[in-house]
Amino acid sequence: MAGSGKGERTPPALRVALLTALAMLAFAANSLLCREALATGDIGAATFTLVRIVSGAAVLGLILLVRFRAHGVGGSWGGAAALFGYAAGFSYAYLSLSAATGALMLFGAVQLSMIAYGLWIGERLNPRQAIGVVAAAAGLIWLLLPGVESPPLLGAVLMLAAGLSWGVYSLLGRGAGDPTVATAGNFIRAVPLALLVFVLLGGAEPISASGIGYAVASGALASGLGYAIWYAALPSLRATTAATVQLSVPILAALGGVVFLGEALTLRFGLAALAVLGGIGLFVLGKAKVRGVG
Repeated sequence: MAGSGKGERTPPALRVALLTALAMLAFAANSLLCREALATGDIGAATFTLVRIVSGAAVLGLILLVRFRAHGVGGSWGGAAALFGYAAGFSYAYLSLSAATGALMLFGAVQLSMIAYGLWIGERLNPRQAIGVVAAAAGLIWLLLPGVESPPLLGAVLMLAAGLSWGVYSLLGRGAGDPTVATAGNFIRAVPLALLVFVLLGGAEPISASGIGYAVASGALASGLGYAIWYAALPSLRATTAATVQLSVPILAALGGVVFLGEALTLRFGLAALAVLGGIGLFVLGKAKVRGVG
């Protein structure tokens, strides 16, 4: 039903800013909740993944019942598989990575995978974008080089795979209609995949009430409500603004790791973050300039 005035179609700027800030905090909280739960041994990775996906599906399903009473399950099995690949890789990676390093690697892998897809289908980079992509890739590579401060290789590979999965998930979701409907359907479809992995690998894992609480908070609040809030703000944001504001997520996760988890930030991480986030920012701004948006 069309609105009767512009005020109904475009939320006030303050509301959009608040929704956007809450969504970025939720996305960063996912890294903190997962890392804390797994690092303390309160829960295993397969169990965390299952509880996260089930609780996310429950919250998003409830939102669908309220907003779309007669709507069926959206999404696709391909989207569900990509979502599960992200969630499982994310959980197992955080068995060994810090919140800050994991968030930076995840974000960098997501963005670079989507840029690579654009190049594969024939998009061309202007000089500013090319410099940005090279800088972001160099930052990730430098972070992974052997050394005292390099992250564990297995954890790094798993987080890069999680980022690639989320990039695939994002690409599959283009043109899928209402993103909340699609995301809810993909969460629901991902439940049996998570249950299968839990049956195969989760039997001997530790589990506690606090670990379950972290996983529920990650799935229901940081994921389910976080995505719903983000999709509520997204229509009122320019594409370049939406892309740029997400640069805050690894920074928020890094700060949260220091404040809440007692993690230390290394010089290598700082320089890598500067290269990755600065490079992606340069890419986004370069794209905006070509289109005459910024």
